Amino acid sequence: MRFDVKPILNFPGKSLDFQFTLDLSDTEMNGQFPAQEPIRVRGSVRNTAGLLELSMTASTTLDAVCDRCAKSIRLPKEVEFHCLLAENLENEQNDEIVLLEDGEVDVGELARTAFILEMDAKFLCSEDCKGLCPRCGADLNLGPCGCKKDADPRLAALAKLL
Repeated sequence: MRFDVKPILNFPGKSLDFQFTLDLSDTEMNGQFPAQEPIRVRGSVRNTAGLLELSMTASTTLDAVCDRCAKSIRLPKEVEFHCLLAENLENEQNDEIVLLEDGEVDVGELARTAFILEMDAKFLCSEDCKGLCPRCGADLNLGPCGCKKDADPRLAALAKLL
């Protein structure tokens, strides 16, 4: 979504608000497609003493599968993004400045990139999820499974004595 900032470009103290929805339902993340609901993006561009500051928040609820116990889970996700906008760059190495194109900025692409970069490497139903038994596949969050523990092979000779 292209957003025109020309109305506040030369007017310090002014701001423009925006909001839109972003569809990432076809985007694969960690082998899943968790963003099935639209991502709501809200933000503003403020001219502070001739400096354009963009701030936005992208939020949704993700549908995923826990990477430890394989339960279906719904996780709220909110990502904040801030940057400066400029018509031209004096220092080409600054990643915190986004160039305007004819007084416009593509806030849709910025929101998409920020949201994807902030995705977790793993989806977990809880931080203390115990996962599944590697032998029988029982959910260890519900209690211990009935599998007999393997003896340490280094102690096999001692186990024969018992």
